[in-house]
Amino acid sequence: MERILVVEDDATFRGLLKTILAGEGYEVVDVPTAEKALAHLRSQEFDLVVSDLRMPGKSGMDLFRETRNFFVPPPFILLTAYGTIEEAVDAMKEGAADFLTKPLKDPDVLRALAKKILNNGRRERDYLSLKELENAGLPPERLIFAGKSMEEIRRLVREVAGTGTTVIIYGESGTGKELIARMLHLLSPRRAASFIPVNCASIPDSLLESELFGHEKGAFTGAVQARRGKFELAQGGTLFLDEIGEMPLALQAKLLRVLQERTFERVGGSREIRSDVRVLAATNRNLEKDVRDGLFREDLYYRLQVFPVQLPPLRERQDAIVVLAEHFVGHFARLTGKRLPGITPEALTSLQSYHWPGNIRELQNVIERAVILARADISLADLPVALTVRTLAGKEQGGLKELEREAILAALQRTGGNRRMAAEELGLSRRTLQYRLKEYGLIEDD
Repeated sequence: MERILVVEDDATFRGLLKTILAGEGYEVVDVPTAEKALAHLRSQEFDLVVSDLRMPGKSGMDLFRETRNFFVPPPFILLTAYGTIEEAVDAMKEGAADFLTKPLKDPDVLRALAKKILNNGRRERDYLSLKELENAGLPPERLIFAGKSMEEIRRLVREVAGTGTTVIIYGESGTGKELIARMLHLLSPRRAASFIPVNCASIPDSLLESELFGHEKGAFTGAVQARRGKFELAQGGTLFLDEIGEMPLALQAKLLRVLQERTFERVGGSREIRSDVRVLAATNRNLEKDVRDGLFREDLYYRLQVFPVQLPPLRERQDAIVVLAEHFVGHFARLTGKRLPGITPEALTSLQSYHWPGNIRELQNVIERAVILARADISLADLPVALTVRTLAGKEQGGLKELEREAILAALQRTGGNRRMAAEELGLSRRTLQYRLKEYGLIEDD
């Protein structure tokens, strides 16, 4: 169902507009001011905005212009009195879809115009949205924010994306922290410039300073020429510091200076370089505890803590597992050239019952493996035994053992009886597999 936002300070006329559009089957939200409209537009998606041009406070034109920085700006119909038609025409030159004059003489004109814009604009908006996400290497937005517990995250991301505020993203490994950082960049005015990710945990402490700030020729042994760092490469764009909790204390002080003064120097240099970079950070550590333990600078912690975003683990997003799993099935089926109908109900139950310590990354790996093994619908036999055992944990022990026995037999069949390969596939040690084979009477005791 298409969603329309009506912005009109006259309560009677606003009610009329809502009645006309709701009568066509659209979901209509109505607000009296542009300020309230902007709050709705930053936290929710609307397919069309119908706004008065002249209102107390922000005008309809102000509202229209502010939404042009959105990732996918909604189309606008502006309502104007005869004395402001020239302003409405100017708005159309800037990209407004159309305008109508007040008072509204024929409701059918509004109905027809809304239908036309929604029919034409929705397809274009979806295409552009998917195309930009695809070009940025991102999945569709509905997948990134799948699940009820992600609704608030989506609102926060939309609210802060258009600002220059430093954001720190907390979450367990595999929860999609870099995806959120990339969304923040893509939804920001900096999206035309570079997004530069740096994993602070994967670069040796001795090299991280040079990696971030660059170095001058002769700054240290092996520095045969000057080199720009990530802060220079990200000028005008976004720098994402993943696993920032692993950054050495000495380097934290230099990062704090960049965040506060917007200047830095290369290693071995004395020239100040201006920094026009938005910094986003992420960690799976408890930085508050690290501050108490002397592992993280308190002043940097509070500088990063201006806008924290806490991602929920996948075990708290059970309503998202089916959506994510089906997406991964389609993705890996295309990569492998397979035609798989989907996932059996039993396998879906298994996926939803598992606690997912590796979060979305683990789910993705499990589905990739299952797609490789499956011959039809992905079934319990295609999933790691750690998942299938948990599925029937509440059932009688006999059924649980039978399930495990079938999983072992299926793995042995797929590996041609190779116990080492079967154990790896099942996520078991060879010793455990040997024990299970004896327990289920599949081999004789030695």
